[in-house]
Amino acid sequence: MSTPRREFLSWLGASGAFAAAGMPPVHSRERDASPAPISDKWDVSWADRVNGKVRAVFDSPGLADGAAMFRAQLWRDEQSEVYGTPLAESSAVLVFRHEGISLVMNDAYWARFNIGHEMKVMDQDGKKIVKANPVASLPPGTPARWANYNVPAFIASGGVVLACNLAFGDVVARFRKADKSTAEIARKTAIEHLIPGVILQPSGVFAVLRAQQAGCNYLLAS
Repeated sequence: MSTPRREFLSWLGASGAFAAAGMPPVHSRERDASPAPISDKWDVSWADRVNGKVRAVFDSPGLADGAAMFRAQLWRDEQSEVYGTPLAESSAVLVFRHEGISLVMNDAYWARFNIGHEMKVMDQDGKKIVKANPVASLPPGTPARWANYNVPAFIASGGVVLACNLAFGDVVARFRKADKSTAEIARKTAIEHLIPGVILQPSGVFAVLRAQQAGCNYLLAS
């Protein structure tokens, strides 16, 4: 029997090998007071936007065909379905780190470095390697119910997407080696391939713990 998750995956174009996991209802609580940053090197202003009645952080250290992206938006939809919680009142933070860093990179990056083959990301039929980031966009004709199940739309609808700068160093290294460039130029090129709206943080660990300080419940999502 078809399930909503599998229906989604048929449009996502990724493997259905992972199991969806929703978050239970959580009670809102005041954000812990945190000191102001000592410089503007890192943008942590996103924490001020984590102020919904319910809050959760979805930790994605693995790629898992984009499972964390699915689970983060699923939780928001389920909050609406079960409690009638408006989207704006469900603060979701999605943290990509370690192997999950590829999920914040655009399709051009995936194509150039053949990430689908390297990470063994298969299409919906499990027969072909994907050439594009499975959560960078959705195919034309995607049903409205899945409209926010990709990184750009998730961000546009109020979700926060963070990326580990330590893991991003591996992305920079790829460009530096491929282009035989300097570290500075390679980082600039890597940032140009970062999905717009994704915010780099000192590390994924920092990002996850900062989200928890902002009142988020934690879920290991990949």
